[in-house]
Amino acid sequence: MADFKNYIDGKWVEAKSGATYERRNPATGELIGTYARSGPEDVAAAVEAAKAAFDRWRKLPAPKRGEILFRVGQLLIERKEQLAREMTEEMGKVLTEARGDVQEAIDMTFYMAGEGRRLWGQTTPSELPHKWNMTQRRPIGVVGLITPWNFPIAIPAWKIMPALICGNTVVFKPASYTARSAVRLVQIFEEAGLPPGVLNLVLGTGETVGTALVQHPDVALISFTGSNEVGQQVAVECARLGKRVSLEMGGKNAIIVMDDANLRLALDGIVWSAFGTSGQRCTAASRIIVHEAVFRELADQLDARVSRLKLGNGLDPTTDVGPVVSESQLERVHRYVQIGVEEGAQILTGGQIARDGDLARGHFHQPTIFVDVRPEMRIAQEEIFGPV
Repeated sequence: MADFKNYIDGKWVEAKSGATYERRNPATGELIGTYARSGPEDVAAAVEAAKAAFDRWRKLPAPKRGEILFRVGQLLIERKEQLAREMTEEMGKVLTEARGDVQEAIDMTFYMAGEGRRLWGQTTPSELPHKWNMTQRRPIGVVGLITPWNFPIAIPAWKIMPALICGNTVVFKPASYTARSAVRLVQIFEEAGLPPGVLNLVLGTGETVGTALVQHPDVALISFTGSNEVGQQVAVECARLGKRVSLEMGGKNAIIVMDDANLRLALDGIVWSAFGTSGQRCTAASRIIVHEAVFRELADQLDARVSRLKLGNGLDPTTDVGPVVSESQLERVHRYVQIGVEEGAQILTGGQIARDGDLARGHFHQPTIFVDVRPEMRIAQEEIFGPV
């Protein structure tokens, strides 16, 4: 167990209030650590540090900024296995998926490091005599990045690396469930030689830290990944304040299986898309639309395949599906299963919270498939964000 702190102006510091919270392994219930529970005053300190560092960082030539990112990428490669194992302990996804999460961050880091030599502007013909027109890319200032728990290294990398290579400074607010992964990523930046104040980390809840970051007048842009409900609130607030905003929110994705489909390939795609990351992805397949000619055959094969998926700790190489991230998420997922039954849908397989043996220590829900689902049902309309 360890204590995880904020990183502000190049220093690891506790929340100004001294408040903390705990995080436990969703598969085993074991305590992972205690984390700073920050407030608006911590956000203000981080933004101040980022604002002060901006002028120095934007004037550092972009290829030099890229050299720091290249060092970050190399350190990510060296620590890939450690980062993946800690990610699995923290949020539950199976180890092979966690390794893929880190690999996405590695790829993005090297990609953006190379962009340090490609931040081109444009030249255009002038409509006036003796005039020359050109454009130049310039950073916009302090950016606030709010990231979710389902991809706790990859999604921060998607946001942080482009922001930094373009000369912006960053205040990074990770999901409270996966703050250790965020700390590890920032530690790598520190080791790679990123100057103080360029990247700042503030731990805590979205309601407190996220809101303060969105509303701070010195934050020029917000990039948010999370739920539709919260994303819409962020969009409205940024519009009110005149901030730039980038949103990645929820989905209710369908896989369409036609009568001439290769059902073996369809099964592979459905099972991976629906139950990878325990269904906790905005890109997960949560609806399957099947031609009537192959419906029964596909349903039977899915029943057989999904009923064999093994629930368990993601560090166990025989595990197919890990836990959901928290007790509250487990209750949310199972409530949707109950709603589906109440609406008249039929459970083909699964449908229960798993409480057998070691599974009782964690937050496990059986992989579940419904049939006889009408388009107007809530389970066909609303994002469940679980293995259903």
